[in-house]
Amino acid sequence: MVAAVDSLTQATLGAAVGEMMLGKRLGNRALAWGALFGTLPDLDILVAPFLDNAGNLWWHRGPSHSLLVMVLASWGLSAWLAKLWKRYKISRARAGWFVFAVWSTHVLIDCFTVYGTSVLWPFSEYRVGFNHLFIIDFFFTMPMLVALVWLAFLRTKKQLPKRRRLNAWGLGIASAYAMLSVGMKFVASAGFEADLARRGVEFERRMEAPTPFNIILWRSVVDRGDELWVGYRTVFERRDTPVRWTVYPRGAEALTGMEDLREVKRIQWFSDGWWIARRHAKGAWIGDMRFGESREWGAKKGMVDSRPSFAWNVLPEQDGERLRAFRPVRTDPSETLRRLGLRMLGKRDEWEAIPRLAGVTGSLPEFLSVQE
Repeated sequence: MVAAVDSLTQATLGAAVGEMMLGKRLGNRALAWGALFGTLPDLDILVAPFLDNAGNLWWHRGPSHSLLVMVLASWGLSAWLAKLWKRYKISRARAGWFVFAVWSTHVLIDCFTVYGTSVLWPFSEYRVGFNHLFIIDFFFTMPMLVALVWLAFLRTKKQLPKRRRLNAWGLGIASAYAMLSVGMKFVASAGFEADLARRGVEFERRMEAPTPFNIILWRSVVDRGDELWVGYRTVFERRDTPVRWTVYPRGAEALTGMEDLREVKRIQWFSDGWWIARRHAKGAWIGDMRFGESREWGAKKGMVDSRPSFAWNVLPEQDGERLRAFRPVRTDPSETLRRLGLRMLGKRDEWEAIPRLAGVTGSLPEFLSVQE
């Protein structure tokens, strides 16, 4: 479902850019072409069946999202599109800029998320991720979608100015929301930083990202070498409001003897070092802590079980595929959303409890320490 809604966002953004650039000449065809090219970079998933899991971690949001491929695709497709749209008097240069604009906005909004993109491939494998938006945010998508549905019914030349105004409003509101997320992150980050400074905590690095579907409640992960601290705060909390930090031991010793495996190196690269690991009988379990946790309340009274949303099992003795995705048990989404909303309103007790790391292969839930 996440991938489907993410594709809806990309198609909507592409359609809005298509309308802005070619709507005057192509009408509703500009929406369709924009939606098509808006989702085109994510068609890298068509190659997924031919790659193993480690390869897919590198491939998805990899070369197809790079500036080099973007430029080559715009140049390569421009002649064909100009010929196809000859009757509409669209030049090759205009067609090329259309492809580049739609493709680049797709990549840009991907860069706003935690997952990141290989914009600089093949010159660098570093993934750009600003961590300003959750991968799905209806407040970003809906203004554009509503405007596009509305303007699609305005087809006469006389209605063209209204089409352009509607599209401008949709894109403008979505862009303003994206820019607002930058300010919200700054506010949240300052609060986390102030809390750590009051405690005199030394750390190597820190990252913040929004919780699902909003830019009000933020999650921070602090890298202290042998352990990762995870805490939450809203942008409305006072800077002197203490953060409740949950401490996750990194467990680097779990990977002893597996450090040189291609699969382990790939996860360490993909997670940008924000991982924890636990040993089990057949290998090791590794969780990426950047993406948040699936939380479950009430498995034991007064406790909350957290499962990293992205996790894998590394099976060094396995024939064939040695890396397998480990999906957390689905929790009640309505309960999670209810508690998420209450936490955004400042009701911390609805979100926090005695924390346990759950869902680790071959292990019972592990009690985690807390820094109040």
